[in-house]
This record gives sequence, structure tokens and C-alpha cells, in this order.
Amino acid sequence: MIHDIAVIGAGMAGASLAAELAPHARVLLLEAEDAPGYHATGRSAAFWEECYGGPGVVPLTRASGAYLAEHGFLTPRGALYIGREEDRAAMDAFRASYDGTGVALERLTPAALADIVPHIRPAWSEALHQPACADIDVARLHQHYLGLARRGGVAIACRARVAGLVRESGAWTITTERGDTHRAATIVNAAGAWADEIARAAGVHPVGIAPFRRTVAVLRVAPQAPADLPLVIDVGGSFYFKPDAGRLWLSPHDEIPSEPCDAAPEELDVAIAIDRFQNVTDWRIEAVERRWAGLRSFAPDRMPVYGFASGTEGFFWFAGQGGFGIQTAPAAARLAAQLLLGQGADAMTARIDASVYAPTRFAVALQSA
Repeated sequence: MIHDIAVIGAGMAGASLAAELAPHARVLLLEAEDAPGYHATGRSAAFWEECYGGPGVVPLTRASGAYLAEHGFLTPRGALYIGREEDRAAMDAFRASYDGTGVALERLTPAALADIVPHIRPAWSEALHQPACADIDVARLHQHYLGLARRGGVAIACRARVAGLVRESGAWTITTERGDTHRAATIVNAAGAWADEIARAAGVHPVGIAPFRRTVAVLRVAPQAPADLPLVIDVGGSFYFKPDAGRLWLSPHDEIPSEPCDAAPEELDVAIAIDRFQNVTDWRIEAVERRWAGLRSFAPDRMPVYGFASGTEGFFWFAGQGGFGIQTAPAAARLAAQLLLGQGADAMTARIDASVYAPTRFAVALQSA
């Protein structure tokens, strides 16, 4: 059997796209691991934040919000970007960068900040409030898309790590490490940290998608963190923390270059996170109960890559979503499906300029490489 489309990677990106394609095409979803969502999807910090990813990602995030809310995947949280007095100019620049995007950012007084974030040290006096931020039920969202895909007739193959890709007679032959073969007219590269490896296997010039390790630790603090504490982010990008089930999730906001792998946390990164947290608050840390790491993969300009590769028939990029791939999944998948199927925009994607995410934006750099 020749499938119309084979999607490589069954994390949030691949699952959501397969679900969007299912009513219109014969789709195969290939996953290298024993189960979908083992890597970045299963290790997400799980929030929907309009500023996350930068102004260029805002259209995808905002277009996804209604779908996520209507299907019950969001719980209101709110976010605070904080800084010290010397960060005031950076705060102003950060706020100005979102002018015209529809993102609401409200400056708070030091007293208001102290009321919202107990135990914050007085030096941290600057704050911007982003009220629309919400927690995402990532596991349920991922299962939602996998369920839609299965009910739509998508064939899902796990333990199907791609070993070879050959195009002949208008179709791709996909060989897995187990020796299985599949055929598809078009392949979608939704392989996350492995996206450039998949491109090379297909004879497509990689666009420079690079994985970076991000660390999260779960802290038990005293007194217990309030359940309604917002997501708190350093405007300088050196930490964030949020409450979860009476604990605090803390990250040093690290981006450590990595090979594609099953990422594991480093003790040094956890220690750096704790040191930064203690410089911001006087909460007493009673224990580090859990720690994990995941890979976030970025193109050189830190924008996602959606579209057909130049010069290679039937190869479609759906990668480079960094840390914002979960919160943009509904709109990104809808947009990519429209591009793959040659459909026009609908109400969800009407305000998204697909050209800014096209892989052809790297053509000049690739030609000179």
C-alpha cells in the first residue's frame, strides 16, 4: 500500500498534523520510540503563554488559544515577567516588542508584585502582568490528537525508527531499523530534535535545526506555594517557576546545545536553578523531589519551519518549534495541513502569514553554504 502522507514523529507536532490530515488522506504516523510523546511532548512545562517564543510566534499561539480553551485543555494561570530596577529598560523594550500583536501586558507596582508573589526579595521590583497565560493539559491534548488520528483511519507504527529514505517512481520508500518498509507519496519531517537527520537521510539539505537541553526541577518549599501563583519568568531569561500540586516547578531557562538524544538533567543545571531561585525569593527549599530534562529544537532564526523543501519532491518540513510547539499545536497543524493539501486558510489560520515559516527563507544561506 502506498500512503498519501507519512508523518515521521508522533509527538505533539506529528500527532496533531496526522489528526488534521486524517479526513483528507491516507496517513501513516511513524514513531521511533515504544510509544508516542516520549521526548519533548512528554517533558513539557505545560503552559500557554502569548509572549513565549517571541512576537513572530504570537499569531500561531493566539490562533490556537480558542481551540485549546473550547476543548477544555487550558486552566487560567496568568504570568509575570519580573526584573530589578536595572532591568527597567529591558522591561520597556520587551513590552514594546509586542505592540500591535494583541498581547496584553500590564505594568505592576512593586507592592502589587509582592502581594502576588509571596517571599519575593525586594530587589525584584519590576513586573509585567500577562493575564491570558494558562496551564495546558499536555498529556490529554496529545491523546486527543492521537485519538482523532486513529478514528480518522491513520495507521500508527511505533518502534519504527527511520533508517533509510529513498524516492523512486513518485513515492518514498521508508525503511525502519527493524527492517520494515513503508511507501508514501509525501513524507512530513516532524522528527523534532532529529529533523535535520531525517532531512539528510532523504537527501535534503538540512536547515540547521539544533536541539538544546532544558532542565526542570520540582521543589517542595516551605511555606507551600499558593495554588494561584502565576507563572513567574525572569525578563532576562535566567529562570521561570510555577506551582503544581503544592510544589514548584523551577527551570534555569537553560539552553545547552545537545546531540539528539534521550535528554537527562545535569546536577550542575539543577544547582544553578536553585541558586537563581534563592536570589529571587526567600522560600525555604525542603527537597528536590523530581528533575528531568528535554530537548527544544530551533531553526537558526528561532522560528518554526513549515513547508515543502526546495528541490526535493514530496518532502515537507514541520519542525523547529522550540519550546512553543505545544501551545501552537492547533493552529500549526491546521496551517501545515492546508499547505500539504493545497487548501486555503480558514477562520483559525486566516491571520497567519505562512510565508514567514517557509523553509525557502533559508535558500540564500543554503546556496552559499
